[in-house]
Amino acid sequence: MPELLELRDVSKSYPARRGRGRGLRAVAGASFTLAAGETLGLLGESGCGKSTLARLALRLIEPDGGTVRVAGQDFTGASAAATRRLRRRVQIVFQDALSSLNPRMSVGVNVAEPMRLQGIGSEKERRSAALELLDLVGLRPEHADRYPHEFSGGQAQRVAIARALILRPDVIVFDEAVSALDVSIRAQILRLILDLQQRFGLAYLFISHDLGVVKRISDRIAVMYLGRIVELGAAAEIYRAPLHPYTEALLAAIPVPDPRRMRVRQLGVVEGEAASPLDAAAGCAFRARCPHRMAVCDQATPELLPVLGRHDVACFLHTAPPPPERKAA
Repeated sequence: MPELLELRDVSKSYPARRGRGRGLRAVAGASFTLAAGETLGLLGESGCGKSTLARLALRLIEPDGGTVRVAGQDFTGASAAATRRLRRRVQIVFQDALSSLNPRMSVGVNVAEPMRLQGIGSEKERRSAALELLDLVGLRPEHADRYPHEFSGGQAQRVAIARALILRPDVIVFDEAVSALDVSIRAQILRLILDLQQRFGLAYLFISHDLGVVKRISDRIAVMYLGRIVELGAAAEIYRAPLHPYTEALLAAIPVPDPRRMRVRQLGVVEGEAASPLDAAAGCAFRARCPHRMAVCDQATPELLPVLGRHDVACFLHTAPPPPERKAA
């Protein structure tokens, strides 16, 4: 399958306010690829850099280093004209659909707005395309003349999905797009997302902290911790046999319906506070909370490397530590 989206060693930091202290390292050397028709789930705690990584992939913010490629073309250093063209191929659906829609525009105009910004079609053609997509996501023609505040959360998310589809993209990024919805509505939106993927051959980057949702929808999973991807592989393999201690802890925290079983689960497998993203010191960022901490974990940062041909992991439990530096004579 061709790679539609590729990130290589992408990094992003934010300076400290008024020069006080160290800057915030939001993303540190993250890499992944996304193929046609594939869904990559991106997991991690709040504040680990998932949303920043999504915005880097769409060039909503500029990386400090690394490259982003869309369908084999350099997106990071593209000209203004090329950037405009490539942006048609990668779209995003945000968590809060109502906030992402213009409240002064009708829903039909909101959906068609990307076409206008790209200079595509006449006003009549744009409205026709918007009506077609609203029908596709399960809304009626009369909804086109209503305003965002008149819609429920689930309906607003359908509008946001229609808007993301209007430019016929290859890749859609879902940034916590179902986390704020009720369980029944969430199931409907997930079903819609999967149906649209099958119909149009779309590739998805699906960002969530909901382990059950990610397992259901993803072909591969990337686990992120404090700006770094620490594990990457097939979804079934990661859920069956996680390699990184942080991934093990996430999976151990999945609630089960039997309270007797809950009492004997190792819910305290990860103790202590997460390291600060302001701390750029060498060593594994997870070491303070890791039950398998070794001396090398304080001295070197593990790289994301393939293990036994199954999947990639950044952990010295499974990969060889770097050789010690030689002191100058």
